[in-house]
Amino acid sequence: MVDVVGYRREIPGTQPAHLFPDYKSTVKRAPGKPLIQIPHTLTEVTGPLFGHNKLGPNDADLTKQCAGAPIGERMILSGRVLDGDGKPVPNTLVELWQCNSAGKYHHPVDTHDAPVDPNFTGAGRALTNDKGEYRFVTIRPGEYPWGNHYNAWRPAHIHLSLFGPSYLTRLVTQMYFPGDPLLPLDPIFNCIPDEAARNRLICNFDIETTIPQTALGYKFDIVLRGRAATPMVD
Repeated sequence: MVDVVGYRREIPGTQPAHLFPDYKSTVKRAPGKPLIQIPHTLTEVTGPLFGHNKLGPNDADLTKQCAGAPIGERMILSGRVLDGDGKPVPNTLVELWQCNSAGKYHHPVDTHDAPVDPNFTGAGRALTNDKGEYRFVTIRPGEYPWGNHYNAWRPAHIHLSLFGPSYLTRLVTQMYFPGDPLLPLDPIFNCIPDEAARNRLICNFDIETTIPQTALGYKFDIVLRGRAATPMVD
């Protein structure tokens, strides 16, 4: 018989609550009754890996996925995926999705009155190497209105998801940029009570990964658990 060890619980205040009234969509989707914890068995925590064998040559370079170059400021986003002890987590599929430089998603339900960039899909994938490292080439996203409250604008951000050994181990988070004046006004960013944990969603400018005359570099490490865990915000 194989023993399955349960996941350690997060530190209170470091992850967003299911219900955060200022973030209006949580009012409708938050559970109305106490959650029922169902222990995971070997069946739930193992299974086929998601998409690892289907990575294309330009999946991690969003500036080369179309016939022409996308419009906007090119940037490099790189970092590491780490466990709670700071050890690298290799062979992890990292997905990225974002709006274009004008604040428009490449999706039919996006009604924002901003131009669509025909040369920007806004989606990419990368697999972490033996050191837990990932790297994307992309365009810095723009801000956009989102109707949560009066004159509500989302800060520039990039969505990231990670797939572990099964579908049930998917984690989703958002990454923000330093010095953004919209951060103190954004309910999604501020739904994390702990300030130190909240600030772990902000990337760091990195001159070492900046490509001269081409693209600025930013670092964003993702820690899966422990005291330095990255908040998971969808």
